[in-house]
Amino acid sequence: MRDIARAAGCSVETVYSVGNKVLLLKTVLDIAVVGDDAAVSLDDRPWFDVGEGGLAVRAATMAEVFASIYRRTADLRRILDIAAQTNSELAALDAKCRSDERISRTALVAAAARRPLTDLEADAVQAVFSNEVYRLFTTVTGWSHEQYRGWAADAIVRLLELHEE
Repeated sequence: MRDIARAAGCSVETVYSVGNKVLLLKTVLDIAVVGDDAAVSLDDRPWFDVGEGGLAVRAATMAEVFASIYRRTADLRRILDIAAQTNSELAALDAKCRSDERISRTALVAAAARRPLTDLEADAVQAVFSNEVYRLFTTVTGWSHEQYRGWAADAIVRLLELHEE
């Protein structure tokens, strides 16, 4: 906690005021997902509305929402994934994050598709929109944020066989 406080430029007491390391990581992840510490839920954010415009606009907007979130969270989620293997509290947090991410992804993609997703489609969405895939493409493969965003927008349209109305 001392190292965290030093890196954050605050006192150890400030870090401990958040709680233990599990609560600290959860708080950091929550802030990273939305990009700030305002008390506004993810689905109440104006940028979470992806249901307007033509198909190309909706797909691009949706891909930008996800890519922007993953730019902030991919490394944090990797830390949680690794730490969860040896810590039951972090494993529970990881499972909760995965469940919440699936719900949010499915809702956002369904809004952009303007239809509900089948269970199989909801599963497949996880292969396009995830911290792991974003990190694989941008860190391991060397794609830019923009390349991932463009690929994801195109991939989801093809995957769900979406067509302009």
